[in-house]
Amino acid sequence: MSGSSVSQRPSSALRRVLVPLALAQFICSFAGSNMNVMINDMSEDLNTTVQGIQTAITIFLLVMAALMIPGGKLTDRYGRKRCLIVGLAVYGVGALISAVSPNLGVLIIGNSILEGIGTALLIPPVYILTTLLFTELTSRARAFGAISAMGGVGAAAGPLIGGLITSAISWRAAFVFQALIIVLIILLSRHIKDPLPPDPSSVFDTGGAVLSAVGLILVVMGILAADNSTWLMISLLVAGALVLLWFFLSIRAKERAGKEPLLSTSLFRNRTSNLGLVTQNIQWLVLMGTSFTVAAYLQVVRGYNAIETGVIFTAATAGLLLSSFGAERFAKRRAQRTLIILGFAFTAGGIALLLAMVGNSSTPWALAPGLFLIGFGIGVMLTPSVNIVQSSFSEDQQGEISGLSRSVSNLGSSLGTAIAGTILVAGLSHGGYAAAMAALAVAGIIGLIVSVFLPRGRIPGTSAVDQPGAA
Repeated sequence: MSGSSVSQRPSSALRRVLVPLALAQFICSFAGSNMNVMINDMSEDLNTTVQGIQTAITIFLLVMAALMIPGGKLTDRYGRKRCLIVGLAVYGVGALISAVSPNLGVLIIGNSILEGIGTALLIPPVYILTTLLFTELTSRARAFGAISAMGGVGAAAGPLIGGLITSAISWRAAFVFQALIIVLIILLSRHIKDPLPPDPSSVFDTGGAVLSAVGLILVVMGILAADNSTWLMISLLVAGALVLLWFFLSIRAKERAGKEPLLSTSLFRNRTSNLGLVTQNIQWLVLMGTSFTVAAYLQVVRGYNAIETGVIFTAATAGLLLSSFGAERFAKRRAQRTLIILGFAFTAGGIALLLAMVGNSSTPWALAPGLFLIGFGIGVMLTPSVNIVQSSFSEDQQGEISGLSRSVSNLGSSLGTAIAGTILVAGLSHGGYAAAMAALAVAGIIGLIVSVFLPRGRIPGTSAVDQPGAA
């Protein structure tokens, strides 16, 4: 299918293609946050602890991050639609195994490993197909906006939907719900046509994939080990850093030898993209870190059940939905740099409100204003960050940058749950909650500072609709 034929497709056909792609991003983001409101139910049923559930959630997010780049490269060899369908199938099997898991170990196999692998296979095709099918810049920006918004809504609404299902039926039914959505996405994906044929001769850098995955895993596991052993934490972090350095040196050596590495070093030479990637990482770090911290605090310290905890999170969902609905209007009036700065400012303000409420109010609804601001702020800046990164590269690099972008975002989710969760679990009390939220506040301030250094004016490669003017 040629680019011209794609651009001439009727808008209704493109919208029909966008639905399963957006739903795929929704369910993967939903999976990363819905378990947060099941902490008490799952830990009691599986005879484990809050730390055990935190570990399962973190490993799921980490597997996604570690395998996202290799998953993106596999699409060249086996085709984007095929990788999408295989990823959905693996994810669905993992969800069903999670639903019947008798202990934490089986849950980790189903949820953390299989769902994580499935996500790493299916998410890169979502963004690559969107880039290839939506050839006109404005429609592509809107498509990325819809997908990013569905991802944010999935993460924000996960606690509410998970809480409703857990309270009405069981936490196991929440995984059955995921499997059913996966079946729906597979059925809807029948209409998707892969614009490019697979290239079986495409080289896959297995060594690079192993090094990058091992390096990321060691770093995050080091953070998780912080409350058990300082020396173990330092050892894992140092080992992870050394493996990642080895990975970087190996891809440089492959490039000099004329071979195709897992990831091109040219992706890191674009200052605008690098800044955008940092903002993406911090956005998801703050969102997922806040989701885990507040949910665990409400259930373990305050004693609220899954549905009560989920309902409180409707404030964050409302904020994110409100800003997502206004995304196109915001983009016409403000530069993407401005939106990202405002997003971090709202988010930092929301965290400050959550910190102010620690131990000062007996009603959990006192957390609602802070959660609303965080949700609104994240919604304001999610799409601009994606647009800035994707628009910094030419068409032939869209596959690579899509995989890197998703990997960086999911690494942020994993780090948020690992860092905030480790601080919280070390002292499940008002003090532990305050310390975890303070760490997220620092991350939000760093994101705000980084966003200030984004270039003013229109980002090269974006349309006037996407970038109306200087901040």
